[in-house]
Amino acid sequence: MRMYDIIAKKRDGGTLTREELAFAVNGYVAGDVPDYQMSALLMAIYLRGMTDAETAELTDVMARSGDMVDLSAIQGIKVDKHSTGGVGDKTTLVIAPIVAACGVKIAKMSGRGLGHTGGTIDKMEAVPGTRTSLTQEEFFKQVNEIGISVIGQSGHIAVADKKMYALRDVTATVGCIPLIASSIMSKKLAAGSDAILLDVTMGDGAFMKDLESAVELARQMVAIGTAHGRKVAAMITDMDKPLGRNIGNSLEVAESMAVLRGNGPEDLTEVCLQLATNMLMLAGKGGESECRAMAKQVIADGSAFETCCKMFAAQGGDISALQDASKFQKAKYSYELTAPQTGYICKNDVEKIGNASVLLGAGRITKEDTIDFAAGITMHKKLGDYVKAGESICTFYADEEALFAAAEEMYRSGLVIGPEKPALPPLIYARVTADGVEQLNVN
Repeated sequence: MRMYDIIAKKRDGGTLTREELAFAVNGYVAGDVPDYQMSALLMAIYLRGMTDAETAELTDVMARSGDMVDLSAIQGIKVDKHSTGGVGDKTTLVIAPIVAACGVKIAKMSGRGLGHTGGTIDKMEAVPGTRTSLTQEEFFKQVNEIGISVIGQSGHIAVADKKMYALRDVTATVGCIPLIASSIMSKKLAAGSDAILLDVTMGDGAFMKDLESAVELARQMVAIGTAHGRKVAAMITDMDKPLGRNIGNSLEVAESMAVLRGNGPEDLTEVCLQLATNMLMLAGKGGESECRAMAKQVIADGSAFETCCKMFAAQGGDISALQDASKFQKAKYSYELTAPQTGYICKNDVEKIGNASVLLGAGRITKEDTIDFAAGITMHKKLGDYVKAGESICTFYADEEALFAAAEEMYRSGLVIGPEKPALPPLIYARVTADGVEQLNVN
């Protein structure tokens, strides 16, 4: 078998066999296939696409390029969740404790943020003392005892994905749905859970900008999971405005705890209830109304917040900050960004908001960058809100006053105020399962 022939076959629109995919992927991981040949294959896939069966085989080969986690030592059904990313997306910190408090095991590996999208592990490490790297023995023991652990992704999970993604990033082949689907699902399959809920974000602040491509990505990921014997569903959620009002690590943890205590922002609360409900359904806890009632109950009785505190305490975190947000370290400086005129916020580009938070120190531009946990943005006015000239739209937080000018320029470049209130997108557009697409339009 030759890499040249595999590239030529895909270039001409052929369907690659598992053996051909394994030869290419495993050869690349081993160093036998050079970057330029793998780049050529990725471009051929980008241009020619893949069948569902082909994508499922590619995903399995990628998953098996590293460790395959065996969660059988954890009793009960294990449910995982993955978000395709966004701004202010702190849902894992809310829904994982809710689902665990309802008796479903959460043994989750999460990632760090890069660019304008945040990462769950960074948010967790904003809580002083929190360890996100546990031994397998510690991880399993914690999940068996308290029902939940969220840790950083092992460098040995889906090794091929890490190498291939780095190559896609510099060869203009990131935006290919089969490659996105196989990248995400290779890590989810390797992580070992029985069921997986996918949160596919859509809009200005997401990778998928339109409903058609978001649904197609969801459909392909559900098909991959189903082909490998997992229960999978996907929700298409809005990212034309940030979730909640806080962007930045400590700020987002505080807002997540407010949701778990029953007094968080309405939009974040509703999305989290929808996601938690669907995770409980995948775990076989009942129908939609029954599972939603369970999720609401564990918020109301305090057990979801208690479960979250137990998880952080077990991982070394100082839970006094979860109980009282004023105990988080504060940024040295704050700055009010005000409205230049009176009217409605007609556009508030989410990617620009996310990039403004990165400029304040809340995110990374490169993987080596350090994060200022206290930096970020609190939004007082969001898309569709009425604002008066001179009124504060948001507050910036940073440890250096010099950072405010560039962050303001970035934020304002995506802000439009007009005389008429815009139509607001739904919070959740659709649910995608192996049975098809169900339009939801939840506001």
